[in-house]
Amino acid sequence: MNRILDAALAGLGLAIASPALAVAAVAIKLDDGGPVLYRQRRVGLQGEGFELVKLRTMTVGAERQGAGYAVNEGDPRITRAGRTLRRLSVDEIPQLWNVVRGDMSLIGPRPTLAYQVEQYTPRQRRRLEVKPGITGWAQIHGRARLPWDERIELDVWYVEHRSPWLDLKILARTPAALFGGTYKGETGGWHA
Repeated sequence: MNRILDAALAGLGLAIASPALAVAAVAIKLDDGGPVLYRQRRVGLQGEGFELVKLRTMTVGAERQGAGYAVNEGDPRITRAGRTLRRLSVDEIPQLWNVVRGDMSLIGPRPTLAYQVEQYTPRQRRRLEVKPGITGWAQIHGRARLPWDERIELDVWYVEHRSPWLDLKILARTPAALFGGTYKGETGGWHA
């Protein structure tokens, strides 16, 4: 049932967001002429890899420059259009396609990179017991403002306590977290 609901809501979200995606695509192209989408290998359910899709907000090849996969506030690799897309979380909208495909869920821990998963403790590996999500318990409790270990602990708490009621609570609180203007530069969530 959860999978059907995820796919239906994600499909509806893509349809509703298509005008915003079109405007964002034009802005990205006009900014530097590079590709609109950015694809990156992430770790999902039970440690399986999948290709995450995002709007590109950084210069082409940014992961091979500067701080690599780490993104800090004011990072010069972030494009002009990218700053706005990140602030409004518009860059995340294509991940609804990952939900439609079944790689992700609407609610769950944010998907991370393989090198980060390799550093998990056995307890932290519990994050991989559920599909990664577009939003989650850690996102509504501070996002990138929280230390990495604290975000992982919040995600593990979610895995241990997940329920339809908790998912509804997360969905209801996500808009406030998104539009609160929290910077999304973090090692735990490469946003290229």
